[in-house]
Amino acid sequence: MMSRYGTLSATQKTLLALRASTFYVGFFTIILLISCACCVSFVLAHKQLQAVASAGNYLTLSWLRFTCNIDVKVTGREHIPAGACVILSNHQSAWESLYLQGLFQPVSFVLKRELLWIPLFGWTLALLRPIAIKRAKPAAAIRQVLKQGKSRLDEGLKVVIYPEGTRMDPGELGKFKSSGAAIAALAGVPILPVSHNAGEHWTLHGFLKYPGTVYLNIGPAIDASNNSARELTETARSWIDSSLK
Repeated sequence: MMSRYGTLSATQKTLLALRASTFYVGFFTIILLISCACCVSFVLAHKQLQAVASAGNYLTLSWLRFTCNIDVKVTGREHIPAGACVILSNHQSAWESLYLQGLFQPVSFVLKRELLWIPLFGWTLALLRPIAIKRAKPAAAIRQVLKQGKSRLDEGLKVVIYPEGTRMDPGELGKFKSSGAAIAALAGVPILPVSHNAGEHWTLHGFLKYPGTVYLNIGPAIDASNNSARELTETARSWIDSSLK
């Protein structure tokens, strides 16, 4: 899909650049306003803070659809458990974090700790009770994910993990780490595999936003009680890989 966009004329690329610029003006404005709203509302319950943050994400994605003509189609909503689960998703773009935060409330994300240092935005993330790890210390990060992940799941939250550990280009699927499956087995909750093609429209490296539809697929829940963490991880990865083809 990206090769098709490589054949765009200068006029078409200029139009896309104008649309992307317009989007980012609104995007940063929304982030600023919602971050301020969350920070001054820190006394609210966690679910209420998540609702405020999700409102900002909804506005952002609506603005993205309006300015850049990027829509989303979701299949498999019926597979989402009512209670806690571990969500394993491929990682291509900033888009998925915005969308999944609203789709799977109440939710906790595994993310890199450096994001919490960003003024206002990072403070808002901290209020949403993520599992913020130091990627430079992988052994400590795994222990933290297991401990805090089980705690979040025991509270009834869903936990989102990107098992590739970093964003990948469309058409590529990295090796999956097994910590997410290990948490699910430890807490006795199912694993929910999720796939999407957001990187084709909100790209990993580029500034432009390419019009079209993001297809987000939610697979059947995987029982985490019968196999090893590695086997469960490979089952989830296999489903994600096949759903992207």
